[in-house]
Amino acid sequence: MAETSRPQPYQPGAVSLFFVAKAGVFAAAFWIWLLVLVLRTDSATGLQVLAATGAITTTLLGVVLGARMALQRNAAIRHAEMKKLLVDISWNAFTAAGNAESTGKVVPFPTVPGDTEWASQRSGGDRVTVLDGGAGERNSGRDRGERRR
Repeated sequence: MAETSRPQPYQPGAVSLFFVAKAGVFAAAFWIWLLVLVLRTDSATGLQVLAATGAITTTLLGVVLGARMALQRNAAIRHAEMKKLLVDISWNAFTAAGNAESTGKVVPFPTVPGDTEWASQRSGGDRVTVLDGGAGERNSGRDRGERRR
């Protein structure tokens, strides 16, 4: 069976790449400016401090934005694979249930037993939850509506 063409999953693209590239261009500009200032003068000036601060800040910003973009891309790929796996599992379960000749081939989904089934399953010594209120032996004479005032 040929693989159907599925839509491509969301992956961070142009906008994230734009900001990473923009941070890289600014970082390169600040580093070049700092290099020019260092080569022209012998003593440290306020412009050199400003250029160094800008170079370090924009470099770190570019690294952080690049790492964020890579993490988003990996998460988007994992999410798409998980969705594909869930669709495949549900499709296989659906076709298995439809092709089963008897109920023995397919494991049925568990259902929640009704109130009467819970009372028959519980013996006198079992625990009773707070929400259940022990509807069996202890509250046999009381109605649930009377307890709530």
